[in-house]
Amino acid sequence: MTPTNWIALLGGIGMFLYGMSLLGSSLEKAAGPKLEQTLERLAGGKLRGVLLGVLVTAVIQSSSATSIMVIGFINSGIMNLNQGVAVMMGSNIGTTVTGQLLRLGDISSSGSWLSFLKPSAFAPLCIAAGAAIRLAFKKETHKNVASMVIGFGLIFVGMSTIETSFAPFAENMPSGLVSVLDNPFAGFFIGVVATAILQSCSASVGVLQAVAATGAIRFQMAAPIVLGMNVGKFIPVLMAASGSNRRARRAVLVNMMICLSGAVVFLVGMYMWQGVVGFSFWDDVVGRGQVANFHTLFNVVVTVCMLPFSGLLVKLSGRLIPGSDASKADQELSLLDKNFLKTPSLALGQSQKVVISMGESARENLAMAMAALRQPSQPLFDKINENEDFLDKAETKLGEYLVHITASGIDREQTQIATEMMHTLGDFERIGDYAVNVSDVASYNRDHKITFSDVGWNEIAQLFEAAEEIMDITIRAFAENSQEWAESVEPLEETIDSMVAELKQRHIDRLQRGECDISRDISYTEVLTNVERISDHCSNIAVNVIRRATHNQSFDPHVELNKLHQEGSKRYDELFKAYMARYMTKL
Repeated sequence: MTPTNWIALLGGIGMFLYGMSLLGSSLEKAAGPKLEQTLERLAGGKLRGVLLGVLVTAVIQSSSATSIMVIGFINSGIMNLNQGVAVMMGSNIGTTVTGQLLRLGDISSSGSWLSFLKPSAFAPLCIAAGAAIRLAFKKETHKNVASMVIGFGLIFVGMSTIETSFAPFAENMPSGLVSVLDNPFAGFFIGVVATAILQSCSASVGVLQAVAATGAIRFQMAAPIVLGMNVGKFIPVLMAASGSNRRARRAVLVNMMICLSGAVVFLVGMYMWQGVVGFSFWDDVVGRGQVANFHTLFNVVVTVCMLPFSGLLVKLSGRLIPGSDASKADQELSLLDKNFLKTPSLALGQSQKVVISMGESARENLAMAMAALRQPSQPLFDKINENEDFLDKAETKLGEYLVHITASGIDREQTQIATEMMHTLGDFERIGDYAVNVSDVASYNRDHKITFSDVGWNEIAQLFEAAEEIMDITIRAFAENSQEWAESVEPLEETIDSMVAELKQRHIDRLQRGECDISRDISYTEVLTNVERISDHCSNIAVNVIRRATHNQSFDPHVELNKLHQEGSKRYDELFKAYMARYMTKL
C-alpha cells in the first residue's frame, strides 16, 4: 500500500468511528432522561431485562456503554444484581444490530429501487440533509436529529473509504499475515485488542466488515476475530467496575463468564467439527453480511443457552466476590456513580435524585427540630446530626460531580439544569443548617431548663406548620420541574415574613409588659429568624425552577421578584390572601 492509501485508510477509520460516536451520542441526547426512566422501570424479570438491553444498546450503539450504565444503576441500587445481569446479556445481542445495518453495503441490485439503499447513494444525502437541518434550525432537538443523520452518513462514507483504500493491500496480502490470521489464537487476540482500543464491539465489528468487503477475509479468519471482539468489550467495562461496589463487580463477572465461556465453547466446537466433519464454507471469502450473521448467531445462541443459568452464576459470583456493601449514607451518595459521567443525561438524572434527597433530609430535620423543641431527646439529635452529615457531604460531592458533568461538553439546556442544581443543592444545605440551628436552640433550652409559654408554643407551632408546607411545595416543584407549584412558594414566603414580623412585635410587647421571661428572648427570636431564612431559601429554589420551566434565558430572579412584590398578579394575590387567612388568623 502507498502512503496515500494508508492515509486514506486511517481517515476512513476515523470517519467511521466519529460517525458511530456522533450517532450514539445524538440518540442519547434525544432520549435524555427518558433513557434512564426506561432502564429503571422496565428492568423487571429476566426476559424483560434482556429485551431492554437489546433496545438500549441498539440505540446507543455500544454494549460497553450499556454495561457501564448498568454498573452505575447496580452501584446506586436502582437495579438489583439479577436485573443488571439480564440487561447486560441483552446488550450482547443489541450490539449486533449495528452490524446488520452495515450490511446494506452488500446490496448490488443496480437499476432497482434497492439501489437507493446502497451507502454510495444515501450516505452523501444523509450528510447533506443533516447539515441543512443544523443550518436551518436552532433548537437543540433539531440539532440532535441533524447529528444523528450526519453520523449515520459518516459511518457509511467511512466504511466506503476503508474498503477503497484497503483493496490494494487485500489483493497482495503478505503470506506471513495470512498465516497469522489463519491461526485462531492470533485472530482471537486481535479481536480482543481491537475492541479494547475502540471500546465498542459494534465499532470493531464494523471495521472488520469494511475490511471483509474487500475480499481479504475468509470465514476461518473472521470467526475467531469476532469471538475475540465479544470478549474484548469487557476490558473498558472491567475498568469502569473497578471503583464500584461488590454487586456491580459481580454483575460484570457474571456477564464476562458468560461471554468468555461461550467464546471458548464456540471456538473449540468449530475447530473440532471442522476436523471431524468439516464446514463447506470454511475457506470461503466472507462479506459484511456473513460477518454480521456470525456475530448475531454467537450472541443470540449464548444468551438463550445461558439465561436459564444466570441465577446460578449470580450465586457463584457471590462466592467469588464475597462481602457486604455500603452504609445508608454511602448508598445515598453512590447514586453519583462516575460511570454515568459518560452519559450526561443519566448523570443529571442521578444528580436530581440526590438533590431531592437533600431536600427531604432538610425537611425531615425541620420536623425533628420542632419535635426537639417540644420534647428534647438524644435520638432526635443523633438523627438530625446524621442528616446534616449527609447534607454536608452531598453538597461537596454533588458540587464536584456537577462540575464534571458541565465539563463534558453538554448542551445549553443541560447546562441550565446543572446550574440550577448547583444553586438548589446549596439552598437545601443552608436550610439544613438553619434546621440544625433550631435543634441547637432545643438543646440549649434543655440544658438551661427554658420552656416557652403556652402562647409562645402556639405561635411557634403555626409558624412551623407554614414552614413545613413551604418545604413540601418547594421539594415538589423541584422534583416535578413544575412552574405552577413553584409559583405557590413566593406568596407563602411573604406570608411567613409577615408572620415572623408579627410574632417578633408580639414578643416585644410581652417583654415590655413583663409577661415573658428575658431568658426566653434569645431562644424565641432565634427560632423565628431561622424559620424566616428557611423560607427565603425556598423562594430561591422556586425562582430557579420557574426560570428553567419557562426556558427564559434572560430571567433575572431579583427583577422578577421585585416586580411580583410591587405589581403582583391575580394568582399571586389570591394565594397570598389565602395563606394569610389560613395562618395569620390562627396566631
